Amino acid sequence: MDLNLEILRAARGLAAYATARHAVIAENVAHADTPGYRARDLTDFSDSFRSRGDLPFAMKATREGHIVTSPPRHSADVVERALFGAEAPNGNNVSIEDQMMRAVESQRQHSMALAVYRKSLDIIRTTLARP
Repeated sequence: MDLNLEILRAARGLAAYATARHAVIAENVAHADTPGYRARDLTDFSDSFRSRGDLPFAMKATREGHIVTSPPRHSADVVERALFGAEAPNGNNVSIEDQMMRAVESQRQHSMALAVYRKSLDIIRTTLARP
């Protein structure tokens, strides 16, 4: 049985993305009063997933060496992103309200990834259970 399930790899990638995004958001909040600091965020997970050529459900190899694939990379680029009009006179453009909304979205993405992972493992356990 092949337990190299693509859904688990996608869930793991989303969890890693949400963790990295949460770290960037925490850094933004920590620098909310730093003069000249620019708010940052990660590019969207789905955009980074597609742009790297890592389609979530790719072809399966029938034998060793049949299809050469590279391991998926679910990384995103850090870009400057802030709300319009959030810039303070000291050049800082971090909006605490915006960052809190982004943190909630990041937490939701992480929870969703863990739920998909948990349910997939439950399905595997049910399938492998003895009658």
